[in-house]
Amino acid sequence: MGEENQTSVAEFIFLGLSQDLQTQILLFVHFLIIYLLTVLGNLLIIILIFMDSRLHTPMYFFLRNLSFTDLCFSTSIVPQVLVHFLVKRKTISFLGCMAQIVVSLLAGCTECALLAVMSYDWYVAVCKPLHYSSIMTQQVCLQLAIRSWASGALVSLMDTTFTFQLPYQGQNTINHYFCELPALLKVASADTYSTEMAIFAMSVDILLAPVCLILVSYWNIISTVIPMQSGEGRLKVFSTCGSHLIVVVFFFGSGMFNYMKPNSKKMNERDKMICVLCSGDSNVEPHNL
Repeated sequence: MGEENQTSVAEFIFLGLSQDLQTQILLFVHFLIIYLLTVLGNLLIIILIFMDSRLHTPMYFFLRNLSFTDLCFSTSIVPQVLVHFLVKRKTISFLGCMAQIVVSLLAGCTECALLAVMSYDWYVAVCKPLHYSSIMTQQVCLQLAIRSWASGALVSLMDTTFTFQLPYQGQNTINHYFCELPALLKVASADTYSTEMAIFAMSVDILLAPVCLILVSYWNIISTVIPMQSGEGRLKVFSTCGSHLIVVVFFFGSGMFNYMKPNSKKMNERDKMICVLCSGDSNVEPHNL
């Protein structure tokens, strides 16, 4: 037994969302439909924006990036989850788990930055319409997109490095349905406090900073729109802001719940449901903007 505990794990075993066969079949159908709609919807957005020259504007440029990150996030998780609904033993290799965390974090963190950038773009369009074309130039848009992807890559790389420098020996059963940092840390064979603090610090940067920028942007938008004479103009702005803010609340709220709350040694069903909600927000997000 002592020798086994000193052996690094080669794979992880998921407990999944349910052990009941009928429930797994229902979940398979549910996830499959959502995933297909997500893939088709995002591909349609990307293709339409690429082909229609009238959509070659900063807002649609960022929306195309957002759709691509959504594709990456969903594809890094859902196909494997679908397979696991159909098999009894739900496993993933150590390197496969690492790859899943890298891609999902890269896409998720980049989405956080892009949502903040899109709120800034909307702020400039509403509050400074006469200077919009001179502020949101093609070069500026490209730089903002590159910085969004770079911030996502940095957080993903650092969080993954902190997590996988820990030893994983003996215990390899994860009470989750995919590889996610909070769930993975629960099976580490060493004290995880310093790693949790490092992940928390990175979460503050990638979650709270964009939220603050979004709130400031929309506060200025609302302050500009309220004195407007045109009721139709106010309605248009508020409808766009409302749908965006709903996505922001659910997306960032679920992210903060997963990565900024104290990490217990046990993963409960509520935590897994929050992760499902987070995945669902990501799937519907680009279509609501």
